[in-house]
Amino acid sequence: MSENNFDRQGLQAEILNDEGTGRYPGDTNFQKWGFDLHPQVAPISGGLVILFIVLTLANKEKASQVFDATLNGIATYGGWFYILAANIFLGLILYFAFSKFGRIRLGGPDAQPEFSTFAWFAMLLSAGMGIGLMFWSVGEPMFHFTSPPTLFGSEGSTAKAGETAMTVTFFHWGLHPWGLYALVGLGLAFFAFNRGLPLTMRSLFHPLLGERIYEWPGHVIDILAVVADLFGLATSLGLGVSQVAAGLGFLIPGMPSGTVAQVVLIAVITSFAIVSVMVGLDGGVRRLSEWNLYLAGLFLVFVVILGPTLFIMDSFVQNLGNYVASFPVLSFWTESFGEGPSDGSWQNSWTVFYWGWWISWSPFVGMFIARVSKGRTIREFVTGVLIVPSLLSFLWLSAMGGSALQLQLSNTADIAAAVQENVATAMFVMLENFPLTAFSSVVAILLVTIFFVTSSDSGSLVVDNLTSGGKLDSPAPQRVFWATMEGVVAAVLLLGGGLNALQTAAITTGLPFAVVLLVMCFSLNRGLNTELNELEMAELQDMEAEEEEYSRQRRTVEARNR
Repeated sequence: MSENNFDRQGLQAEILNDEGTGRYPGDTNFQKWGFDLHPQVAPISGGLVILFIVLTLANKEKASQVFDATLNGIATYGGWFYILAANIFLGLILYFAFSKFGRIRLGGPDAQPEFSTFAWFAMLLSAGMGIGLMFWSVGEPMFHFTSPPTLFGSEGSTAKAGETAMTVTFFHWGLHPWGLYALVGLGLAFFAFNRGLPLTMRSLFHPLLGERIYEWPGHVIDILAVVADLFGLATSLGLGVSQVAAGLGFLIPGMPSGTVAQVVLIAVITSFAIVSVMVGLDGGVRRLSEWNLYLAGLFLVFVVILGPTLFIMDSFVQNLGNYVASFPVLSFWTESFGEGPSDGSWQNSWTVFYWGWWISWSPFVGMFIARVSKGRTIREFVTGVLIVPSLLSFLWLSAMGGSALQLQLSNTADIAAAVQENVATAMFVMLENFPLTAFSSVVAILLVTIFFVTSSDSGSLVVDNLTSGGKLDSPAPQRVFWATMEGVVAAVLLLGGGLNALQTAAITTGLPFAVVLLVMCFSLNRGLNTELNELEMAELQDMEAEEEEYSRQRRTVEARNR
């Protein structure tokens, strides 16, 4: 893979030099002691993250209070903005896919995909939201089952509440997050592979900023992306390790599963991630992603066959229909007519948190998707990134969440009580009601662990890109540093406030980055229009050349006949 990366890097340099700029990825980097770092982006973004770590550890109690106040303030006053922005992102990516832009191929007309379709989907799913689906696929439906949103008028802990719970869970894990990932991934892939710019967030703004993307405006964009990436990723890693700790405590009675145990687990699993990230994208992340997809598929089949099979399949179809029917209302619901004059407590805890989380995670997932999607048309790219992962997520949610709801409604098990006590145990309490509990629980723990490793690996590679000026192959010590930093941030967030701290990190870093992404949409539209005009002009020239050649051959034949 590294050879292809260097070839692509050389191609980028050649294109940029042809344009007379003389710029190429990483041309001003600091290269010493095994590092290859951008002189502004790397130290400033790293310094901001280290400052956060020091301040949080210096006063954990005060940090927890600050996290709570920040979370409530941003969710209350910025929730409407998150909801509006998420709809804009989804609408635009659908427009790009199914309009005249859909036939543009990432990498140029002759580019071919670098990965098989299966490997591509495996990496999309593993990097996209694997940890989150493992953590919330049982817990979230049970939360909504006991406390459904007022929009549907469902009474808690009833069959109607169960239907509402699955509809809302589909909404949070469906088209909106994948549409956001597709939009960022499309922009990065297009400007890197079609316009010959570095694979960094700053390149998305070239139609607006021109060569200023190599100056402070571009530095600020990449710094925001690095910080958002690290905290969005730390949110997922924190959730994942809390589930691993809960699973081990479930399997081994008496084993500690508190914050200290979770921090120790972060250190252990991060060490696995460091080994994998040193191997690289093709040898490490791709193989782990494929193995994890196989394992996740077996786990899904296990639950479907040994669980309430008919209920799972019935509910999958019904949940999908309810999601489609409720989609317009849910997409724009802000809970403005709540119990109080400005009550939005349910939305703040759920939809606003999710949208902030997805936005803060989007540089990471978007850049990773871009790196593995060269050679696909925009229509193929969007269809693959948007539709297939969403449907697979829906099937997973129907199997896990649906099984838990069926156990609860039939009074076979009280999953809701377990969720209220510790949501991280939800999956394991559900598996306790199926055969081979110990085996399936071990598989679940292994899945979360591998998702942790692949997410950390992918995140490290993305942060490397951003902090090395767009280079696609960074030195091993640099990859190790960022993989370690991701684990440290996740550990600090858990020490500083647990789940609230994780939610605060996602929402806080997502807010300014949402503004950046809105500006990016305008820039991407301008860039695609330029590309399409050039493509149409080239096609017209080819047609004229073919017609000229045909006319020449015809004149030759006529002259010969005379």
